[in-house]
Amino acid sequence: MVTTLVLATRNQGKVREFQEILKNTNIELKSLNDFGPIPEAVEDGETFDDNAYKKALFTAKVLGLPAIADDSGLVVEALGGAPGVYSARYAGAKASDQDNIDKLLAEMAGKNNRAAAFQCVISVAVPSGPALTYEGRCEGEILTAQRGQGGFGYDPVFYYPPLKQTFAEIPLAEKNKISHRGKALAELAAETDKLAKWLEQRISEAKPPKPDHTQFEHNDWSEDTMV
Repeated sequence: MVTTLVLATRNQGKVREFQEILKNTNIELKSLNDFGPIPEAVEDGETFDDNAYKKALFTAKVLGLPAIADDSGLVVEALGGAPGVYSARYAGAKASDQDNIDKLLAEMAGKNNRAAAFQCVISVAVPSGPALTYEGRCEGEILTAQRGQGGFGYDPVFYYPPLKQTFAEIPLAEKNKISHRGKALAELAAETDKLAKWLEQRISEAKPPKPDHTQFEHNDWSEDTMV
């Protein structure tokens, strides 16, 4: 049985990444690009888990199909976990990556504790509500100045000690093996068979039960009684 799973994004790069992991499984991955316009989920959760689940469940309910979504961001120890779920809009709703980096560096000025981590949560939800969760985390430090031309977001100031480079200096293929999203995806990839079976079970449970025909055996269906 082939199960359709909708990735709650229109980002083709992310779609290809997920398709590669789910290939050779009984899961057919689609994205929001395969459907007409639908409203966006409101990401007002207090944690990455909250937002990933909200996006997955919202998409599942709107389309009536199982859905998968992820939420990720940067947590900085000296800032009490900020920017956290506000990572993409740390400097404002329409902030650029550079705006967010500038604010982060300003907030970190003079701080000795530079410990930080990227976190990612992937949620798979069915329209009836149940969900599976996969998580990934990558520890590092915040530099005092940007380094590297690659990556995006906070990558130029996120230093990864084991490789002595920022995420903006590490080649993409290598970064994907150690990143927070890479780790969460690896966890998912290791359980694709379990995921396919779980989805099949949840979908089967959500179907209305077949009617018990014994409840009709005493009915009189003769023409004389039909109205």
